[in-house]
Parts: sequence; C-alpha cells; structure tokens
Amino acid sequence: MSVTIPGNRIVIASHNAGKVREIRELLDPFGLSVVSAGELGLEEPEETGETFAANAELKARFVAEGSGLPALSDDSGLAVPALDGAPGIHSARWAGPKRDFGLAMEKVERELDGKTDRSAYFVCALCLAFPGGSAEVFEGRIDGDLVWPPRGDKGFGYDPIFRPEGHDITFGEMEPAAKHAMSHRARAFAKLLRHLQG
Repeated sequence: MSVTIPGNRIVIASHNAGKVREIRELLDPFGLSVVSAGELGLEEPEETGETFAANAELKARFVAEGSGLPALSDDSGLAVPALDGAPGIHSARWAGPKRDFGLAMEKVERELDGKTDRSAYFVCALCLAFPGGSAEVFEGRIDGDLVWPPRGDKGFGYDPIFRPEGHDITFGEMEPAAKHAMSHRARAFAKLLRHLQG
C-alpha cells in the first residue's frame, strides 16, 4: 500500500513514548520516514481545546509549523459515562506531572466507588496537518468496561483497566497486533489511510 505524503517524511506530534511507538507501528507498512516532535526538540503546545479533535488539530498545526514537515498528532483518552465523561480530554493530566498512570487508574477507581455503571470508551482524534496549509481530523472510538485491579503490562496509559467489548482480557493483556486491529487509534487510522489513498 502507498500513501501520499510530500517528501515521504512525517513528524508524530507527541512526546508520549507509548503513543509514538504505537503510531510508528501503524505507519510502518507505508515506508514513511517517521520522527517524533520530541526527537526534533520541539516543545509541546498547551492543550487549550475543549474536545479531542480541537487538541489534535492544535498540536498538529504547531508541530507542522515548527518542523516544516507534515505532522500527525493524536489526542486520545478514556471517557467514563458514570464520571460525566471524565477523565476525557484530561486523561494525561490525571496521571500528574510524572505521567504516573498507576495513580491515574487508582483515581478512576476511587471516583467510581459506589457506582454500578463501569462502562467506558476510548476516543482517538488524529490530525494530519501540513506546514502553512490544511489540517484534517479523523476520529475513532472503542467501547468496553473497566476492571479492577489492573491487568497486564502491555500497552500503556489506562490499557490495564480497559476491557474492550466482546473480550475477556484488557488492552494491557492483549498482544499489540490484536490491539492494533481494533483499537480507537486503529479505527481513526483506518479513516486517515482511506483519505490518504483516496
């Protein structure tokens, strides 16, 4: 398969090592030269958007302008209906300045205390932006429920407490290839690829 990216180089607009690794793996079949914003020494912009899509676009445009290369950003997170959609766009902030997702998962579990609805979903908004040019956003979602205690050491973030619909294991227990085949990021990525191949 081939996709059209000028110069065949793309910057992943993220400093999150787990997210960069996952996006790299998704881009791997397309022969693109991939570098992260962190590797280029670019700062992270303040995420002031009120939706995943708005934050994804903000990050992609910032990195595209800063690098002079096409940029692909990802804004994603866990939404829990019983917590009015929290942590949502603040998913990373719940992990604190040290990005300790063990603490973030404990906070989710504390907030759910006494609630019977343990449904949750992951949302991913991908944005592809070009320097001085267009930006397109592609969204994906996967539903499931939350387990406790956390299970598995694969994946990253909230993966060890999220069990996707129709499965007995969490994203944290799932082999990367199986997760990539169904995740919110994979669903957004499929829309991005259709756009690029269109």
